[in-house]
Amino acid sequence: MEYRRLGNSGLQISALSLGSWLTFGKQIDDATAEKLMIAAYEKGVNFFDNAEIYARGESERVMGRILAKMNWDRSSYLVSSKVFFGDGGKLPNQTGLNRKHVLEACHAALKRLQVDYLDLFFCHRPDKNTPIEETVWAMNHLIQQGKVLYWGTSEWSAQEIMEAHRVAARLNLIGPVMEQPEYNMFKRDKVELEFSQIYKTVGLGNTIWSPLASGVLTDKYLGKFPEGTRLGMEGLEWLRERALTPERLEKVRKISGVARELGTSTAKLAVAWCLKNPNVSTVILGASKVGHLEETLTAVDVLSQLTPAVMERIDEILGNKPIPPAF
Repeated sequence: MEYRRLGNSGLQISALSLGSWLTFGKQIDDATAEKLMIAAYEKGVNFFDNAEIYARGESERVMGRILAKMNWDRSSYLVSSKVFFGDGGKLPNQTGLNRKHVLEACHAALKRLQVDYLDLFFCHRPDKNTPIEETVWAMNHLIQQGKVLYWGTSEWSAQEIMEAHRVAARLNLIGPVMEQPEYNMFKRDKVELEFSQIYKTVGLGNTIWSPLASGVLTDKYLGKFPEGTRLGMEGLEWLRERALTPERLEKVRKISGVARELGTSTAKLAVAWCLKNPNVSTVILGASKVGHLEETLTAVDVLSQLTPAVMERIDEILGNKPIPPAF
């Protein structure tokens, strides 16, 4: 396994990590979740990603039971949670980034995950109803109490991230260390273009999600629609309509051709392509089957094959390389 720094921090995070969105506590049973975590940990994964909203808290409970059972050395892994959407409650202050919900969400996550502190705590979305000063202070209070080590954002804009840093600098507080954006061959602008100046100024670690574009960047949707997949789950019709377009599938066919020439799979190529970006700290993998996870966990081996010529060929197929504005 390769390990990278999380942004400008000194924290070492595995280049590949395991996330629980849509799987733990929902798509898969607890026994499968345990097998996935063991397989990841034994391959060198040291980061397990979670959130209060995943399965309305059940995802964290499942992960917490597994961590307690495995009894791995706490210094050997990182675990995260995210705050904004709540764990199902819709009453005032049960969602958002106000101080009350941020602190209560942290305490609830600690209880569900059965840990004494969160290594990473993300603001899952920006909150237009809460002053950014209040959120920055709340995160720093948790850091001062030893309940959170690093805080960051998820799906924030560059402007919103920099505003948090400006507030933190003015108040001599700690600003956001990491962001969790969607990043894959079809979703590039934020990581490659919008954040480009942040990497140079305050620094930013990216813990990217959906490297396979919800499974589209594999071979499984090129034929008959398969059963038991994420895009076939009830309630995710919106995701299926967005992800499975004829244009995307045609590009996947061509990417699959490149993968075959390199002697690898489409999934491994897609993950390695994300890792090729030096501003990606870790690629969060999601899986419902141990075999699929074991395959993508070897994607690091493909990095050496991604020469400039291969990357240029992929860009030609995708036709979406972000172009910096001309000044």
